[in-house]
Amino acid sequence: MTAPRQVLRGATYLVTRRCTRRQFLLRPSRATREVFLYLLAVGARRHGVQVHAYCVMSNHYHLVVTDPRAELPAFLQFVHGLVAKALNAVTGHEERFWDPRGYSAVVLPTPADVADKTAYALANPVAAGLVERGRMWPGLWSAPELLGVGRIEARRPSRYFDAEGGMPERDELELAVPPGFESAEAYRELVEAGLEEREAVARRAHRRFLGVARVLAQKWWSRPATEEEGGGLRPRVASRDKWKRIEVLGRLKAFLTAYREAWAARREGEAGVEFPAGTYQLRVEHGVACAGYG
Repeated sequence: MTAPRQVLRGATYLVTRRCTRRQFLLRPSRATREVFLYLLAVGARRHGVQVHAYCVMSNHYHLVVTDPRAELPAFLQFVHGLVAKALNAVTGHEERFWDPRGYSAVVLPTPADVADKTAYALANPVAAGLVERGRMWPGLWSAPELLGVGRIEARRPSRYFDAEGGMPERDELELAVPPGFESAEAYRELVEAGLEEREAVARRAHRRFLGVARVLAQKWWSRPATEEEGGGLRPRVASRDKWKRIEVLGRLKAFLTAYREAWAARREGEAGVEFPAGTYQLRVEHGVACAGYG
């Protein structure tokens, strides 16, 4: 049995998903920016997800989000499904859009971890050797000065979306302050310092950068010339605090043990089986009893 994903109310994540075969299906363009931003705004409002930062690269994206209602999978299903359909309609791509391995949602246990991974996400264009500074990236990128204070208007794209189809004409995306920060300023200061440090390291590592013009000239069916390193771990938790990481992993292990025990009892026909807090699919699709959900 595949290990279930624990989905807890109030958890903050670094979310990442890649395009199939590493193709540039999210390459910077007006269509990509409009479609992704619009669906991010609509999806966040529908599912109560708080968006803190985003960076949409040519063949993958990063989001930093908090999930107060434990609806992250439904939120991402909404965004992924419609992004794929809308951008496939624009480009004429007819095959799978997203990498079949699914998305990564890494738990960020502390405010310091949230700021660190926000800086990591925003530094991606520089770390990849594409532009010298993140704010030069021509794709969708949340500027640090908007973190915690910005409301970004998103209008329904004219392509693919039917004006009579029930989707709103416009929506707004608020870049919320993550839990644990005293103010938007405190969050931005940590992010900006981390971003400056990461970008400086990347600039020293790269002799030259591809540049905006060459990024925009890339075709959606292209992909990086370098081969992706195979294998590797898919972490569930990211924290610079060793003991906090051990603590969170211990809770995850306890969840998996309790889940498997509840699953075994349910298969044996035991009545009144309660699954542990964080159970998602069985709770949503099959209505099983779940701790914390009365």
